[in-house]
Amino acid sequence: MTFVVTDNCIKCKYTDCVEVCPVDCFYEGPNFLVIHPDECIDCALCEPECPAVAIFSEDEVPEDMQEFIQLNVDLAEIWPNITEKKDSLPGAEEWDRVLNKSVGSKLKELER
Repeated sequence: MTFVVTDNCIKCKYTDCVEVCPVDCFYEGPNFLVIHPDECIDCALCEPECPAVAIFSEDEVPEDMQEFIQLNVDLAEIWPNITEKKDSLPGAEEWDRVLNKSVGSKLKELER
């Protein structure tokens, strides 16, 4: 089993989770983070550290965010590894808890 970063990380990109990860399995894109499923050891340390409540166990990913399971797989292969905490994105507080940030064509935009 692995953990998955979902929709609410988009445009927030808090990195508190990165700081506690013992295996450095987070990867950083322009707008959010993902977890490499082959590197995650299912320790669950990251989940409670996420201020945006964007990390779920793979078997607990909400139904409307299931596409993030494959998105984490795909993007972890092309995005650079992140191993240290950084500042969140500007405006993170305003974007935190905004629903459906990835709907429609926005998801393709995020993949870049």
